[in-house]
Amino acid sequence: MTQKHAALLVIGNELLSGKVADQNIVVLARMLRSLGVILARVAVIPDERPLIASEVRALAAAHDVVFTSGGVGPTHDDVTIDGVADAFGVAVAVFPELEAMLRAHYREHLTEGHLLMARAPVGARLVSTAEHPWPTVVKENVWILPGVPAIFAMKMAVIGAELGGAPGFVSQAVYTTLDEGPLKPLLDRVVAAHPEVEVGSYPKWRDPRYQTKVTFDGLDEAKVLAARLAFEASLPDGTRAHVDDE
Repeated sequence: MTQKHAALLVIGNELLSGKVADQNIVVLARMLRSLGVILARVAVIPDERPLIASEVRALAAAHDVVFTSGGVGPTHDDVTIDGVADAFGVAVAVFPELEAMLRAHYREHLTEGHLLMARAPVGARLVSTAEHPWPTVVKENVWILPGVPAIFAMKMAVIGAELGGAPGFVSQAVYTTLDEGPLKPLLDRVVAAHPEVEVGSYPKWRDPRYQTKVTFDGLDEAKVLAARLAFEASLPDGTRAHVDDE
């Protein structure tokens, strides 16, 4: 099975101005790792329709799957639906299924603003599960997700149901009392000897327990374990703090 590569387009002026801190990148990254999908690129852009269109067009052409985060509400700065439609050269239309769900949800409190959330690019499909019936709009290989972190996180189950099937990444970690200076030759050797394992090194500032966390990631558990054990064996006595499964 060919490994998939994904991209995430995070949309919102509030993120670039520092008014809001993004919480969605890590949530999606962890979900994709569990599915064996590589999150190869993340871009953060303002709420500008032409920019959304150009970014979506480029990312969709270069990746197996693309996710957008933000800009799907009813206010003036929610232009993601239009931007995605522009990227594929289609119009935006009201989807009867979405309109019916909005009417049932808001009932007498329904407004014309609420109904704007029934719009989607022409030709899009609506993806849902029995546990998460509110549809997610998918146009070609682009998943249009909300930016609100709690709702974004709920969508991960739908993504998992749709994209699951491939083995997920295995991740293990070694914590050592050495800093990255003396670790470099040890890391270089394990990286060269285990090319199918992704090795990461992360210093910890002023932690009495350890100075560096070294991670080993891959799709083959045996190869990940072999790389980790080879690294551990190269550590000087007394410099290994502990080992974790990530």
